[in-house]
Amino acid sequence: MMDDISKTDAEIFDAIKKEGIRIRNGVELIPSENFVSKAVLQAYATFFTNKYSEGYPGKRYYGGNQYVDVVENLAIERAKKLFGAEHVNVQPYSGSPANQAVFFALLNVNDTFMGFDLNAGGHLTHGSPVNFSGKLYKCVPYNVDKKTELLDYDVIMKQAKEAKPKMILSGLTAYPRKIDFKAFREICDEIGAYHFADIAHIAGLCATGLHQNPVPYCDVVTTTTHKTLRGPRGAMIMCKIEDRLDKEGKKTLAQKIDSAVFPGLQGGPHDHVNAAKAVAFKEALQPDYKEYCKQIVKNAKALASSLMNNGLELVTNGTDNHLMVIKLVNKGLTGKGKEVQNALGEAEIYVNKNTIPYEPGSPFNPSGIRLGTPAITTRGMKESEMKVIGECIAKVIDNYEDKSVIEKAKKDILELCKEFPLYPGMEILR
Repeated sequence: MMDDISKTDAEIFDAIKKEGIRIRNGVELIPSENFVSKAVLQAYATFFTNKYSEGYPGKRYYGGNQYVDVVENLAIERAKKLFGAEHVNVQPYSGSPANQAVFFALLNVNDTFMGFDLNAGGHLTHGSPVNFSGKLYKCVPYNVDKKTELLDYDVIMKQAKEAKPKMILSGLTAYPRKIDFKAFREICDEIGAYHFADIAHIAGLCATGLHQNPVPYCDVVTTTTHKTLRGPRGAMIMCKIEDRLDKEGKKTLAQKIDSAVFPGLQGGPHDHVNAAKAVAFKEALQPDYKEYCKQIVKNAKALASSLMNNGLELVTNGTDNHLMVIKLVNKGLTGKGKEVQNALGEAEIYVNKNTIPYEPGSPFNPSGIRLGTPAITTRGMKESEMKVIGECIAKVIDNYEDKSVIEKAKKDILELCKEFPLYPGMEILR
């Protein structure tokens, strides 16, 4: 029962090993992915995976949770310190369930809210009609300006006054510029709405002051822990303790959030993941983490410049954060995002197809490519490497059906990656 996986399950072990080789030999440019530290991996694969701990620290439904409480309390206190939050819940399994819990806590079914249009840079949980957020609630989407592709807060204010939503959701999944959370708060104050920010992508940049920290301007903030935060796959919710819009005040906002997570939506937390979250939060509190986040942004700007210098067009003509979106329309590749994504994958360049503002194609066959720099920055790559990567991407896009061009780009990428070994010394990768 306790034998090593290499002896007990050759098929799974082989897949794990091949995944390790894939990430080592290629450049991971999907902006929602990163590479955790060895310490985070170690915390994740611990005895805590065996424990069941419904409830919260000091208030569990099962016995034997004294050490689970230690871990969860450490994760909470470190997250509070990292973002300056009043209250933190670290139990959400992932970003979408975290967002769902906020909806449960703040809204009733069929209530109106405003969320960022999916094509322009929002997320499924920001009001997509195929998601719970669009099915159970009435979403009035806000969009970017058609010409500048930027958020126009005056337009959003006007829209909010007309729609009178109970909640406005700010945040991004494919918007390459800074978000003014203070402006969103002023809009919410004007109409008496909750301000809920989803910073899943930019949490690390917000925690280190490179982007505006939304916590002071929001009633509730959610984030995943596995993107720029460089932790395990999971999420957390941060909020004010008091509910400024609840006149009856039977429950605090913190109590509403906690009860929406458990027992409202989830059962027992994933304690091994919470242990890994705690480790990642401690890493993010160290001085070198801010330098890492600075390099993410430097690399993103350098990669954006390289792409544009090689004839590619980007949404908003650049980036302020960790990601950018290539527009394929001017290359005559409208609706060809999937084909381009696959061609880049053959060259060991991993990206994801994505819609662009006012998408002329469809979500399944979009006209954009989304890419970002957190993972390659973790490997130690800097601006000079971004120039090489940008050139390879441009060549593949211009010749996405030419196998010889793809093969040449693949060789260049493999040579580049050899200089930046991933998880050196890890036995499974030998």
